Amino acid sequence: MSDRCKVVGVIPARYGSTRLPGKILAPIAGKPMIQWVYERAKGSQLLQELFVAADDERIIACVEGFGGKAVMTGTHHQSGTDRIAEAVGMLTADIVVNIQGDQPMLDPRMIDEAVQPMLDHTEIRMATLMTPIQPEDYHDPSVVKVVVDENGYALYFSRSLIPYPRNTENLRVFEHVGLYVYRKDFLLMISQLPQGYLEKIELLEQLRVLEKGYKIFVTETHCASASGVSVDTAEDLAKVEKLIRTQK
Repeated sequence: MSDRCKVVGVIPARYGSTRLPGKILAPIAGKPMIQWVYERAKGSQLLQELFVAADDERIIACVEGFGGKAVMTGTHHQSGTDRIAEAVGMLTADIVVNIQGDQPMLDPRMIDEAVQPMLDHTEIRMATLMTPIQPEDYHDPSVVKVVVDENGYALYFSRSLIPYPRNTENLRVFEHVGLYVYRKDFLLMISQLPQGYLEKIELLEQLRVLEKGYKIFVTETHCASASGVSVDTAEDLAKVEKLIRTQK
């Protein structure tokens, strides 16, 4: 790893989730969800510092209570990217990793898979991950799909099935794994851009980057698909708790 690049992980944590209020502090197998995420992320070989960017004192107290680092951000942010941009303004960093706070089964190797291309290629300004999906998920709008060009850069992200299989020979469909890496200056710049048409239609904030003409490098993760399971509902919470207890 380059001595000239400081890699910092930031977990955006909003208390007021619409479908599951306070989910970030919901207990899972004896620990709050944010602690599971934080401790998993600490296993990364490339992160040099890790913070939670919170909008509520209860989250700050929880994180500091288990020995983590947290910074307070505003309650007005519309996305995790905007929250992280505010937090990064207070931090020293060259490369910033946006780690989802609702993925308690995160495999820390996924962080390293997304960061390494940024360390190897200075021209990459933003990166993320993808993983193959099965036919039963092709038409699920909650499973975001991505297609890439021959150089590994995203062509498009969609809740619809892409590519459309008029020819099913050698068909591979990839799910976008919502872990992002940015160069700090690029993150601060895109956070100031207005929402684009596609972002508003698909409700996918990464489309803002593509609509404005910038590139996102996408790496295929080799980690288990369960690593990216997100908690959005009480049913998701129960499912993840069962998976975690099974792994113990």
